[in-house]
Order: sequence, then structure tokens, then C-alpha cells
Amino acid sequence: MINRAHDVLLLASRLLLASALLPTGIARALNVSGFALTLAGSGMPAPNAVATAAVVVQVFGPLALILGVLPRITGLALAGFSVATAIVLHGFWSYTGANAVAERTLFLADLGLAGGFLIYALAGPGALSWQGWRQRAPQASTKKPAAKGATRPKRAGGRAPVRAAA
Repeated sequence: MINRAHDVLLLASRLLLASALLPTGIARALNVSGFALTLAGSGMPAPNAVATAAVVVQVFGPLALILGVLPRITGLALAGFSVATAIVLHGFWSYTGANAVAERTLFLADLGLAGGFLIYALAGPGALSWQGWRQRAPQASTKKPAAKGATRPKRAGGRAPVRAAA
């Protein structure tokens, strides 16, 4: 019962974490050039390459998160992405007044997401995931059934095992 609740909570956590990035990733995927222009306006070097890499991480990362594929790599990559996003796009120290407060809030939200992704990398996806399904899948046996009337191979030393008296 507790294991099932644990797995359900891990699934809910994965879905909530993915919901923070996936909608924005899809929107940016539909307008990569616009996102690249935004990055270029903020002084980002190689804005087209950075925009493309960000879209790949922001779309495929949450999908891997939802499915529970490669949890350590996914969690670490998304945590790094969240920290980089916080630093590059939400530099609250450059603003004053209400803008500084808004940017600081977004900065801290991105750091909070990074923490959630790191916890995911450590805790794993649980049983309700691709990884959990693969671990439960029956493994094909590599042993061939013994032929009828075949004898068991002898142990090294050539003697049959000694059985203890009851």
C-alpha cells in the first residue's frame, strides 16, 4: 500500500515538474527564430544555436521526465537548464523597483525547479514509469531445457554431493 502511494506521488511529481517546462518548450519550438531574436537582444552569443538547444531540452526533457526515461541524466540536465535559465534570463540584479521583484521571483522559481529536478535524479521515477515497467518485464530465459533422460554434469572432483543426515 505504501509502495503504491509512493509510486503515485512520484508520478504526480514528474507530471507537475514537466508541466513547468513543456508548454513553454512547445511554444518556443513553434517559434524558434523569435526566441533566438529575444536571446540576441539580451546579448547572448550564438543565439540560434542556444535557442535550438534550449528548445530540444525544454521539449524532450519533460517528455523523458514524464515517461521516467534515464532519470539521472534527465534530472541533471533539466536542473542545469533551470539554473542557466535563471541566470541568463532572470538577472534581477540588473533591474530596480517592481521589475526587480518580478525577475527575482522568476529567478527563485527556476532555482526551485532545479531542486525538484535534482530530487528526481536522486529518487528515480518509481514503478509507474518506463524504467519501472522494464524492471518488471519478464526476462527471456537463456537456459535451454534439459533433454529427456540427460544427466546432470559432475562437479569438479568427480564426486556426487554428500547429503547431510536428517
